[in-house]
Amino acid sequence: MGDLEKQERNVVEEENEKLLEGVAVLDFDLLCSSVALKASQGKWGKLRTMEEDDEEEENGVFGGVFRMWEGELFDCFDNRRIAIESTFCPCYRFGKNMKRAGFGSCYIQAIVYLILTIGAFINFIAFAATRRHCFLYLGVSLIVFVGAYLGFFRTLTRKKFNIKGSEGSFDDCIYHFACPCCTLCQESRTLEMNNVQNGTWHGRGDTKFIGGFELFPPPVIFVKSINES
Repeated sequence: MGDLEKQERNVVEEENEKLLEGVAVLDFDLLCSSVALKASQGKWGKLRTMEEDDEEEENGVFGGVFRMWEGELFDCFDNRRIAIESTFCPCYRFGKNMKRAGFGSCYIQAIVYLILTIGAFINFIAFAATRRHCFLYLGVSLIVFVGAYLGFFRTLTRKKFNIKGSEGSFDDCIYHFACPCCTLCQESRTLEMNNVQNGTWHGRGDTKFIGGFELFPPPVIFVKSINES
């Protein structure tokens, strides 16, 4: 009789453990569904179908998942290594970002940036030596083109990974005009801290973002056995 009672008690305990785990998973699923439903009715826009989400993921666009830049624009010293690289070797830093985001070879992007920057610098030197305004106009044009070039790829990065922000394409260019080093730092922190590799956003871990909310998987619940007590 004693062995039979122990077996029945163990069966009941196992069923309770499965029931509690199922409730935890169910609660997490309900939370995700509630947030998604609220997003569909509120300011986060309409829910997309699974087919549309699959098509967007294949094209490198992530539908309803909103992300943020890592840190503010002037939080350069949050990562000193990135800050030093962005200040003293911005061409290399930009090329590395483009490779991570999946926008071409690191070396090609870095060389393009370097050629444009050197061209602008040479024209300013020529203007200072000759006082011919054609060199000044050409140098300013190259600087404008560099800012537009970097801003264009910042916009592509923001749209590809659904990085949330009120800024538009014009603002992206202005950021690179006003403070290119700080802007490169922000982009580099975002790509590196979220483990972006060859255009794929791997993220920091198992954290899920739905409608601007950060959700975590339910914890594992351990039920203390009656025999242990």
